[in-house]
Amino acid sequence: MNRKKLELYVGLFVIVGLISMGYLVISIGEISFFPKNRYSVYGYFSSVSGLKDGARVEVAGVEIGNVSKISIDKKRLVAKAVFSINNDMKLSEDSIASVKTSGIIGQKYIEISPGGSDTMLTNGDEITNTESSLDIESLVRKFIFNSNKS
Repeated sequence: MNRKKLELYVGLFVIVGLISMGYLVISIGEISFFPKNRYSVYGYFSSVSGLKDGARVEVAGVEIGNVSKISIDKKRLVAKAVFSINNDMKLSEDSIASVKTSGIIGQKYIEISPGGSDTMLTNGDEITNTESSLDIESLVRKFIFNSNKS
């Protein structure tokens, strides 16, 4: 009888452990089973170096969406980034999308500076004002080679 009771407790412990592990994987991995109400906008950048699909899109440090796709526009030969924005966040047509870095060597993300226009972007619209990422490597290279000339 004691052996059956012990096996029952071990089985319950394993089941609770698996459920807890599944919950942690889903919550930390930010896996969503139900699609959120979002709309898509896009922007063209001369460089999105280091930006990845799924990167955060923020306004004033608050996450409002993510980068859903990064591709190359073969006609313009620039990067096209598509953003998935929460429906409750409305962006004006003169908003500015910038590729930023969190910290010195942190992950890249999109920072959107709101504009002042009364016309709001809708699904499939383009953010025309964009700023590409700052290339730290080229700045360091310029600093090193310019300091040697002195």
